[in-house]
Amino acid sequence: MTLKQTRLVTNDVAKLTRFYESVSQAKAEILSSGYVQFHNEPCDGLAIVEQASTEAYGAGVAEAGANRSVILDFEVTDIDAEYERLQGIVSDWVMAPKLMPWGARAIVFRDPDGNLVNIYAHP
Repeated sequence: MTLKQTRLVTNDVAKLTRFYESVSQAKAEILSSGYVQFHNEPCDGLAIVEQASTEAYGAGVAEAGANRSVILDFEVTDIDAEYERLQGIVSDWVMAPKLMPWGARAIVFRDPDGNLVNIYAHP
């Protein structure tokens, strides 16, 4: 078994896509107005899908903007440079650059739907 993709369910595919393209500096492949995929670093395996399409699995099986259990992790080489670069992109900061107990320096923020994003660097 191989994990192939993580999908973020949203009510605004275009907005969330622009956010992750800006944060990651990667380009998404738009497969339809309700579904995009990233196939390149640093977001390979990330997809964004409109909530309505999840109804194919059953009514109410997914709820946009309700995630409180998954954190997307991105590794970078310079956390302070990323923190500065993201100031105009991120509006919901959870944690400014901080040295974590396991030795990495990290920043944490929420995307426009409230999903947690952790960006870290090893010193």
